[in-house]
Order: sequence, then C-alpha cells, then structure tokens
Amino acid sequence: MSYQQGKFVRFEDWKSEKSTENYGVHPGRIRLAINSFSEKFQRVSLDPLFFYVPVINDAMKCLDLDYKMEITAIILRSFTDIFYVTHIFFQFRTGFIAPSSRVFGRGVLVEDVWAIALRYLSSYFLIDILAVLPLPQAVILIIVPKMRGSRSLNTKNLLKFVVFFQYLPRFLRIYPLYKEVTRTSGILTETAWAGAAFNLFLYMLASHVLGAFWYLFSIERESTCWQQACRGDKTCTLSSMFCDNSSASATDSLLNNSCPVQTPNTTLFDFGIFLDALQSGVVESTDFPQKLFYCFWWGLRNLSSLGQNLATSTYVWEICFAVFISISGLVLFSFLIGNMQTYLQSTTTRLEEMRVKRRDAEQWMAHRLLPEDLRERIRRYEQYKWQETRGVDEDNLLQNLPKDLRRDIKRHLCLALLMRVPLFEKMDDQLLDAMCDRLKPVLYTEKSYVVREGDPVDDMLFIMRGKLLTMTTNGGRTGFFNSEYLKAGDFCGEELLTWALDPHSSSNLPISTRTVQALTEVEAFALKADDLKFVASQFRRLHSKQLRHTFRFYSQQWRTWAACFIQVAWRRCKKKKLEEALLAEENRLQDALATAGGSSPSLGATIYASRFAANILRTLRRNSTRKARVPERVPPMLLQKPAEPDFTSEDR
Repeated sequence: MSYQQGKFVRFEDWKSEKSTENYGVHPGRIRLAINSFSEKFQRVSLDPLFFYVPVINDAMKCLDLDYKMEITAIILRSFTDIFYVTHIFFQFRTGFIAPSSRVFGRGVLVEDVWAIALRYLSSYFLIDILAVLPLPQAVILIIVPKMRGSRSLNTKNLLKFVVFFQYLPRFLRIYPLYKEVTRTSGILTETAWAGAAFNLFLYMLASHVLGAFWYLFSIERESTCWQQACRGDKTCTLSSMFCDNSSASATDSLLNNSCPVQTPNTTLFDFGIFLDALQSGVVESTDFPQKLFYCFWWGLRNLSSLGQNLATSTYVWEICFAVFISISGLVLFSFLIGNMQTYLQSTTTRLEEMRVKRRDAEQWMAHRLLPEDLRERIRRYEQYKWQETRGVDEDNLLQNLPKDLRRDIKRHLCLALLMRVPLFEKMDDQLLDAMCDRLKPVLYTEKSYVVREGDPVDDMLFIMRGKLLTMTTNGGRTGFFNSEYLKAGDFCGEELLTWALDPHSSSNLPISTRTVQALTEVEAFALKADDLKFVASQFRRLHSKQLRHTFRFYSQQWRTWAACFIQVAWRRCKKKKLEEALLAEENRLQDALATAGGSSPSLGATIYASRFAANILRTLRRNSTRKARVPERVPPMLLQKPAEPDFTSEDR
C-alpha cells in the first residue's frame, strides 16, 4: 500500500471473521481505536452540559437562561465535533479486508477508494452523520432566536429532545468501538484492574448524565407547577413566568402559595424526587462547578443505592426516570463488582494453591514421621519460594516463549549478573547469550548447604542475592581450615568449569574441595554440568589463556592453593634462615675455640656451647631426613594443585 496516498489499514472489519481474531495488531491501530472510543465518550459527557443552560430566577419567579453556560457548552461541543468530522473523513480512506477473500490465509486488502466509500456509506455513515450534526448549537444560535414566544421555554424543550435524539446514534457507535478496543489491545477485558477502572469510569459518566437530566427535570417540574397555578387565576399569564418577556408581572405571592418549595405541600403539588434540587438552590445558581458537582453527587448517590431512597410522586414520567436510575445502577454496579471480583480472584487463586500445597506437604511429612527440624526447614523453603515467585513456575513460563523472546528475557535477568563476575567480562555476546539461556533460577534458605566437601559438583552457582560461607579442611586434615564469604556477584563450583573446559575429561563429575553454606536467604542462577559442558564444547573461546588467568585469580580453590603455597614457601625460607644462623654460630664458636686454645679460663664453657650447637644442627638434619624417608606419615602442608586442562593438543 502507498502511504503517500493517505490510506491506512482498517483496524477491524465488522462483517468479516477478522473481527473476532487478534492477529495483525499494530500499536497505531490500537491508538486509533482508543482515540475514536474516547472521542465518542467525550461527546456523550459534553452534551449534558446544555441541560445546565436554563436557570430559575427565584426573586422574580421566572425562567431564565445562563448565557455564559451557553457559550461554554457551544465551544466545547464544536471542538469535539472537529475530531468527529476528521474521523468520518478517515473512514473514506481506510482500507478493509474483503470477507469473500478470507477463505484461506489473511485475506486481500481492498484499497479501491470507491469500494471503501461504498462500504462505509452502506454501513455506519448515516449513524455517524446523525451523531455529528451540530443540533444543540443550531437550536441555541439559530432556531430559538427566531421563534415566537419565550426563549427560555423553547430552549429547555428543544434541548431536551435534541440531546435525547443524538444519544441514540452515539450509543450505537460506542458499543462496537468498545468491542474493537478490547479485541485490538485487550486492556479492558484481560486486565482486571483496567476493566474495573473502565467500569468505574462508566459509573461516573452515568452519574454525570443522570445528574444533568435531574437538573433539567427539576426546572421542568417547577415550571409545570407555575403553569397549573396560572390556569386557575385570570390575572396570571404564562408570559409572566419567563424573564426574557418584558410583560412579566408580579405573581410572586400566587406562585409561592401554589408551589411552596421550602415548606412543601404535596396536596397542592408534589415535586417528588426533584424537591432536593429546588430546596438546595442549585437550579437558581449560575455557578457552574457548584451545579455540576452537586448534580453529579446526586446521580452517583442514587446509582449506588439503586434508587432506593427516591421518594417519587405519582407523575408517570418521574416514576419512569426513577426506574431507569434503578436499572442503570443495578447493571453498572454489577459490572463494577464483577470486575473487582475478577481481580480479587486472580490475586487469591495462587494463594489458595499455596495453601493446598502446604496442606499436602504437612500430611506427607506427618505420614513419613519426619523430625521437627526437617519439617521446619521444608516449611521455611516453601515460604521463601512463595515470597520470591508468588507461585509462578518461571521455568515453564519461559520455555513456552519463542526462542528470541526467551533470550531477551534471560539477558535482562542474567546478563548484568554474569557481567559482575570478572571471569565473564571478556566474553562476547554470543557466548553470554548461550550461557544466559541455560541458567536456571534456584533458591536456598538460611543455613542450608549448597554443596559439601567431597560431594560431586553438579552445577556452577552465580549468586544474585544473599550471603554464603565457603570453607575447606583440605580433605579433613587436622589443624587446617580456610573460609571465605560469598556475596552477590560471586560464584562457586569452579571445579565444574575446569572439568568442562578439559576436552579429555571423564564422564564422572568433579569432587568439591569446599563446603558452601547459605548464611541468609539466597537467590541465584545455576548452570548445570551438562549445559556448561555443551557451552564449552560449542565455544572454544573459553580456552583462551587470558580467560584461564582470570579464572585462577577469582577462583576460591586457586586462591586457597596460592595461600598455602606462599605459607609453605615462607616456612621453608624461615627454616633455612634458622639453619644458616645456627651454622654461622657453630662456625663462630669453633673459630673462637681454635683461637683461644687451652689458655683461656672459659675453655670448658666454650667447648660445651660448641657441642650444644652441633647437637641441635644434627637433630634438625636428622628430622628433615626422616621426613624425606616417610612422607606418608605426615600430610604435606601444601594443598594439591587444582587440576588444569591441557590444551596443547587443541592448540596444535
């Protein structure tokens, strides 16, 4: 389609099967549908403003018009009419999918201007024209000034029928647009909160419309009472009831006695549900916010109570109006409560599932006679898992998504965590995507063991939240203990990485050289042995020397081995220095003995010191010789060097 020609793909084909399907959704079409929907609601909410134009002058007992309200209502209505006319114009330039072409596939898009125009003219064109006609503006600006008689009476009666007449085509267009918005975007039916908010908006809009009708009917009932009073008095004329008539006469006493408002008399005239508007003075006020909010509150209050507090008179149309209020309140209130109930059920369903699982777990633990400490650990784990996931199976949810979407989600969740590990800073995006796709979320409760020393390592853990303690005793050696703390951004299980990088490694999993225990609740991502082996086999860039050096620097196993290596080297150096010092002292004593000869008075002491030093050196040398002969009796101080794969075969 050529966009230069001003054509747009129609967002819905009312007479085709596409109107019930959800494919082909575009954000622009969603906005177009919602804008059209909001335009019609604006028109429905603006038209009742014309009902506030008539006012009652209580001082003169006559009916008048609020000219300021006239201008405001005309301007607002004309402004919204511009958008509605634009919408009609675009209907003639909007393509549609022919129902006959939808036998298989997506159908054929009709772009012919005459076909589009003919289809629109035969469907909703007449309804849109009736809805957009500026009838209220024409009544106030053209028809009423040219009519004979009272302007205020004519305006009141004409506005009542005109607004009633234009409400019908607008409601006919609002419902299909409402269905279109829910089909195109799904925001009003699939989201409980959005649906509840939408029904609440309908509730308030209905309150506004009913309040405006109540205001107009209140003025009409008082004018009806005045007319009945004048019929029984020859001195009273109907023209005196309208402030725009110059022949107004003093009929205050007659009207006050025949139509009492502050002290109502149902025998003379029963105002029914409109008495509140007359007593409050809202029909006499020209303060628009006061009238609007008071009438809106009246409509909202009676809609909420389903019209139970309405004390009607015997006037038939008043009773019909009260019945309409009661039925409308019942329907709208049921919609509102239904959506709120849907939302509450959606939030409590998983909570109820959690209660059922907890009850099943308690029954199973009681059946198996588990001790109390194990039961408490199970309860603590299930509670922590519920707090973190809210009962959502993340693995199953992600596996049902397309591969590219799953990759983007995993990158969002795991990439920042992997980049905090210095080991993976130098990796390219392809390798990081492969690792992110295979990471699995895991949870550990406080004081639970991730892995114990001597157990096989089946996964590599990347800590996302929490604190752990990693420790080793070098295979249970007495007097040897090394511990480190792990936090968010650290990792453990590096023995598995060495095993995965070795192209000639056995099928047996490596043995853990450390014990890892959770000190707090821990949330992490685990990379299983098979997944890590697959990544290492697919991406040989893991075998770079720079990456291996980085791994050594941040590995707890290599750090412990380096610390022990430095400690042993330091002890050897210290021992060597002691031997050299004793040897130097022995040589010095022997030189002193040879120089002094037998003439020195301290000859005996010198000989004794020389023999003592010689005995110490002999003992040290004998001990070192014994250690060399029987190394199996005393375990070496130095840890066994961590295994490192040999890549010389692959480098060649």
